[in-house]
Amino acid sequence: MKIALAQLNYHVGNFSSNTEKIIANIQRAKKEGASLVVFSELCVCGYPPKDFLEFRDFISRCENSVNEIAHACTGIAAIVGAPARNPRVEGKDLFNAAYVLADGKIKSVHHKGLLPNYDVFDEYRYFEPAKEFHCALINNKKIAITLCEDLWDVEDDLMYTQWPMEELIKEKPDLMINIAASPFSYDHAEMRRVVLKRNVEKYKVPLLYLQHVGAQTELIFDGGSMVLSSKGDIIHEMKYFEEDFKIIDLTQNPKPKIQNPKSSEELIHEALLLGIKDYFLKMNFSKAVLGLSGGIDSALVLVLAACALGKENVLPVLMPSEFSSQHSIDDSIALCKNLDCKYEIIPVKSSYDEILKMLSPVFKNTAFNVAEENIQARLRAITLMGIANKFGYILLNTTNKSEAAVGYGTLYGDMCGGISVIGDVYKTQVYELCKFINSSAKIIPENILSKAPSAELRHGQKDSDSLPDYSILDKILFEYIEKRQGPKELVEMGFEKELIERILKMVNSSEWKRAQLAPVLRVSQKAFGSGRRLPIVGKYLG
Repeated sequence: MKIALAQLNYHVGNFSSNTEKIIANIQRAKKEGASLVVFSELCVCGYPPKDFLEFRDFISRCENSVNEIAHACTGIAAIVGAPARNPRVEGKDLFNAAYVLADGKIKSVHHKGLLPNYDVFDEYRYFEPAKEFHCALINNKKIAITLCEDLWDVEDDLMYTQWPMEELIKEKPDLMINIAASPFSYDHAEMRRVVLKRNVEKYKVPLLYLQHVGAQTELIFDGGSMVLSSKGDIIHEMKYFEEDFKIIDLTQNPKPKIQNPKSSEELIHEALLLGIKDYFLKMNFSKAVLGLSGGIDSALVLVLAACALGKENVLPVLMPSEFSSQHSIDDSIALCKNLDCKYEIIPVKSSYDEILKMLSPVFKNTAFNVAEENIQARLRAITLMGIANKFGYILLNTTNKSEAAVGYGTLYGDMCGGISVIGDVYKTQVYELCKFINSSAKIIPENILSKAPSAELRHGQKDSDSLPDYSILDKILFEYIEKRQGPKELVEMGFEKELIERILKMVNSSEWKRAQLAPVLRVSQKAFGSGRRLPIVGKYLG
């Protein structure tokens, strides 16, 4: 039995595009001799549809698309993901479902049993979990169809009280197929291999895993669909961060085949490129603007944006003030020349002086402090947003995760933007990413990599004036944010109690700022945004 795996990039709510893409790949699979073609979870409507699922018209359009796709399934079967109505009054109105299509109609529907309701997932908000599980019969083969999370509850700390495969295995399936939309994080690919391998080792049945690829706002899906033999060997692994198509014939006993593992820097780099590209493409924007300060964060964002969108579609703007060093201006210009990228220089000193003059009656007899510093950042935001509005650009936010965590940024200033490109990348990771980029071509000037970080909002300012060294700060932030370790555990790890208290207070008291940050491209297991939901007005550790 030849099975086609269609790893595709979908667009939430774009039924015409999604349906057209699915049907085109059904026709390709049929032409290449496949008996079955498999698509990813909720492919018909795109993932995650969120509260679109609460619109009756949205569900009707899902059903219409499924029926249209079914009509294309003659001489071939397909498995597609889409919501299905719950006919019972009890429970949620919908199921997250896999449809088996053949002979021009819907042959069977299989519902997801394990609904993730943690981090970025909110499926129990919309879907009813399945209570019954049955294999599909396709070309005289019994196939155990599961959806994403249905195979993930294999750890010792079990989250659920039922296991779909425990029921499906009773029917002695010939094959397991799992259709998924599993968001990317830089350590997720290896975790996924382990989870899938454990399922195969437990049930002794070959597994086809079909994963979504593409980005939807802050979520990135990395592809990497794979096929495992009944012995647990990965016999095929599809491309990462790209659409892909593959015909599999399990009767041929192919040799194990797995891609060489990539470093976390390479994975994050590819994920951010896809995140930027899809955000602009799916929002019908093509051009970006950003402030270029001469620092490492804006340098990294510029390089990523130029690669993702094309250098001709990115406008970096230098906005020096009286506190800007000449080397920052020179470094920024050198970077733009290395990229062969057009840039603008718009000094903000005269505007800054005028605002201080305007505020002098109110500010009289007060010392220079963060108020004067932030006026500069907000002037730059006004400049960038003016350009964005005038020419239809999207402003790229250049705040890194370390800064966002401790509130080291100006609200309505450098925290402005339509998308936060590196808001899930710690400062130490920013340096590693820049080194990775420079390993193939010396694009980012060495001085940007070697000089001490500074916001340059006052004379002689350095980040180290108010923050611990990033090598220490980032370790503490990682344990607190990603690992959810409290102050007691952090002290036991060897960090100073006073330092812990100071940093955690900064993190928690900045929640109100992060609530107004642009959507953050997610590359870790715990990014700021929908996956980390803390109260703004809270006292814990404060």
